[in-house]
Amino acid sequence: MAAYRADEEYDYLFKVVLIGDAGVGKTNLLSRFARDEFSFETKSTIGVEFATRTIHVDGKLIKAQIWDTAGQDRYRAITSAYYRGSVGALVVFDLSRRVTFENTARWLQEEKAFFTETSALESINVADAFTGVLTQIYHVVGRKVLAIGDDPSALPIGQTINIDMKDDRQAANKAGCC
Repeated sequence: MAAYRADEEYDYLFKVVLIGDAGVGKTNLLSRFARDEFSFETKSTIGVEFATRTIHVDGKLIKAQIWDTAGQDRYRAITSAYYRGSVGALVVFDLSRRVTFENTARWLQEEKAFFTETSALESINVADAFTGVLTQIYHVVGRKVLAIGDDPSALPIGQTINIDMKDDRQAANKAGCC
């Protein structure tokens, strides 16, 4: 008999934001990951919406709280407030609209990133993209916890982890990382 864990139980809670220009597919990407749904009738996001999904990484239960932000400039002041407390971001662009790719520079600034091509419509690499980001975040958290001498398995169930990525960006810049 498999062990049952209530939906509220998790080892870590990570807040991740989806950012990018309006109309690039952030909402459908989130919908595909969280509920395995896609809609051709998706309306533009006003402000912010979020969904959650729990995944397993290295034997730990990671609950991802994923925030879908509006891409329109007029909502930038509102949506940027939702970045606080996030430990990762997926920068989304539409491969068929070059300008949305060119605009990723303003979304990224100095953020350490990896690239994964996805399709919410065809359900290609969606879970891999989210799992990849969450796994990287988990590994950063694990390094930080070990650096201060705590046992990561001793953290209380449901511990929300906020990490300061400033140290990691500085190390990446010194190493000449992308």
